[in-house]
Amino acid sequence: MSSTSRSSTSRNSASGTTASGATAPEAAQGAAAAAADGAARPLVDRYGRVHTDLRVSLTDRCNLRCTYCMPAEGLDWLPRAEVLSDDEVVRLVRIAVRRLGTTSVRLTGGEPLLRRGLPALVGRIAELGAEVSLTTNGIGLARTAEALRAAGLHRVNVSLDTLRPERYAALTRRDRLPDVLAGLAAAHAAGLAPVKVNAVPVRGVNDDELAELLGFAVRHGYRMRFIESMPLDAQGAWDRERMVTAEEILARLGEHFDLHPVGRSGNAPAEEWRIAGTDAVVGVIASVTRPFCGGCDRVRLTADGQLRNCLFATEESDLRALLRDGADDDRVEAAWRATIARKGPGHAIGGADFVRPARPMSAIGG
Repeated sequence: MSSTSRSSTSRNSASGTTASGATAPEAAQGAAAAAADGAARPLVDRYGRVHTDLRVSLTDRCNLRCTYCMPAEGLDWLPRAEVLSDDEVVRLVRIAVRRLGTTSVRLTGGEPLLRRGLPALVGRIAELGAEVSLTTNGIGLARTAEALRAAGLHRVNVSLDTLRPERYAALTRRDRLPDVLAGLAAAHAAGLAPVKVNAVPVRGVNDDELAELLGFAVRHGYRMRFIESMPLDAQGAWDRERMVTAEEILARLGEHFDLHPVGRSGNAPAEEWRIAGTDAVVGVIASVTRPFCGGCDRVRLTADGQLRNCLFATEESDLRALLRDGADDDRVEAAWRATIARKGPGHAIGGADFVRPARPMSAIGG
């Protein structure tokens, strides 16, 4: 989506009638009232879902070139002037926490460890009172884990799709597996617990390693999570036939582990199973075959300040333009609420009317 169309979307969000029937001026009046009494009003959509989880992408840049995410040559990165500054990120998170009821903030990318001065930014966000976590590919985590923990980071999710060096190099087009393993160990030692390991199984690529990955996580005290692959790659090459479903994942793990269902914790995306005789838990995120849209509490902010009410949204609201045009917090809050009011019931992957988002995952943020 072009910057022009994003700005238009933002203007429509700030001045039109929302899907819940409230106009933006009404939303602004409510925002001002909430600010006056010092209380955050819940961020609720027309289906009654309360949004408390904010995902903030700090950069669209990445130091890997994973085959299921982007082409070997990479992508055209955002010009630095278009990326939110630290002050802009902190201001938007402050509005989310103090006015909209956000309780958890996850920093994503691209690769968020590429953001300069990240520990200082984490510290400023942590001071706002929300739980702060980070999703990373793990490269660079060994040298930053202690500083991030000291700054106020609570936990990390690390992407790791294979334990085999040659396969890792083929999947990511980079020979960096030792750095990732060192980063996991450093995060664990720093107390960024639970350290979660995310893997995306792809048929014929790494689906023969599921038990191996889970065993590795159990031995090291990490929490393993398997994620169904989703149509968010830059190349548009996603093939449902190559997606390993949650049912298959559990069947294969069941051949090696005695799994007992734990269920889902609140609105968390992962269904969990406990390995009998241990405290170890494995999660499966079945975004495609077992969608959990009915309990979704997530909102996404891209590195260039575009607000998305769904991972698969096809429109965005330009909060960066509001900030740089001098909008006060009431106007930003009103635009935010209008965006969430338009949120649909679900992503409809597999449906006849499903439309892939224009941005790939690396540009949206996890």
